[in-house]
Amino acid sequence: MTTPDAVPLDGPGFRTDPARLYREMRRDHGAVVPVLLDGGIPAWLVLGYRELHQVTGDPVLFSRDSDLWNQWENIPADWPLRPMIGHRQPSILYTVGERHRQRAAMIGNALEAVDPFDLRRHAERFADELIDALCAAGEADLIAQYAMLLPVRVLARLYGFPDEEGPGLVTALNDMIDGRERALAGQSHLAGSMERLIAERRKEPADDVVSRMLADGSGFTDEEIAQDLMVMTAAGHQPTADWIGNSLRLMLTDDRFAASLFGGRHSVAEAMNEVLWEDTPTQNVAGRWATRDTRLGGRSVRAGDMVLLGLQGANSDPQVRTDAAALTGGNSAHFSFGHGEHSCPFPAQEIAEVIARTGIEVVLDRLPDIDLAVPAESLARRPSPWLRGLNRLPVRFTPVLAR
Repeated sequence: MTTPDAVPLDGPGFRTDPARLYREMRRDHGAVVPVLLDGGIPAWLVLGYRELHQVTGDPVLFSRDSDLWNQWENIPADWPLRPMIGHRQPSILYTVGERHRQRAAMIGNALEAVDPFDLRRHAERFADELIDALCAAGEADLIAQYAMLLPVRVLARLYGFPDEEGPGLVTALNDMIDGRERALAGQSHLAGSMERLIAERRKEPADDVVSRMLADGSGFTDEEIAQDLMVMTAAGHQPTADWIGNSLRLMLTDDRFAASLFGGRHSVAEAMNEVLWEDTPTQNVAGRWATRDTRLGGRSVRAGDMVLLGLQGANSDPQVRTDAAALTGGNSAHFSFGHGEHSCPFPAQEIAEVIARTGIEVVLDRLPDIDLAVPAESLARRPSPWLRGLNRLPVRFTPVLAR
């Protein structure tokens, strides 16, 4: 399926100006773009809103079963994207059909039972603790010292971990996401922690997410539940941290949201929604695999070809965004949480929104005169085509006492 004009899915464009890159790709290739992953591995990137709706809405033709991939024989054992795509991994990500629906119901029910008042209380408490640690300095990096520390602490509490284990889980997960020399150690720590918690809850159930998953009658093994908890933690932490960071960046750099920095709250929700349309944390997702030869967006897709979900590209598709206006109202028809039966479960979306909104509001409440400490144009993004977030968000403010 390799084509001579395939676009390498890396490079500075994803860090500096992905919106321009997606426009150029759409101009040159249309709604479905031939791309090359690390090592020259071919795939298709879907940038069209309608085409992405077609792919995510047809799990029979475009399966989540990665075993179908026609490139596995070309994938080396140390391929850097192997952990992201997964091969014969016993998690919900690669389960299909009725078993997937049962598994999604188990997770959705366990998350739906989370008390919204408890969730907000936990998020506020951990957010206040993080602000207490930095508020006397008068300056901070809101990515490293705040956004990257908050979501996983809240999730760990909901799952049933004691609070003293939270900092270790934060370090392990961020090491794993960073993908450097400590990535495997971080993954091992996280997996071991999940396995120990499951074993404890088998003996002594409690009112938490893990206990509710174990009590489900669908017969999933402890290994499957541990894998799902790993997926839930990674999917719930990094995109939520980036949602916080990207929203704060928007509010600190765009005059439309200035009122929120001085006590207003209506614009917080608008900024968060605009980020999901214009600067979504999860830009591209791998993937789906064609179960037979087919046509998509005028392209000939072969059985076993990988199809990447271009969430940000679809969100900015001029066929559905004809006026190119920013969307800050209540329009939530974006693809930022996916679509179809493999989309992010609705209770998980609600939990992420509460954590992100609480995190933003606590910053604005506790540091009311917050401002950027560097020029806005100097803010840099992580060089990734998959997740879009800031490396740093340096701010300054009047020092205040911890509570």
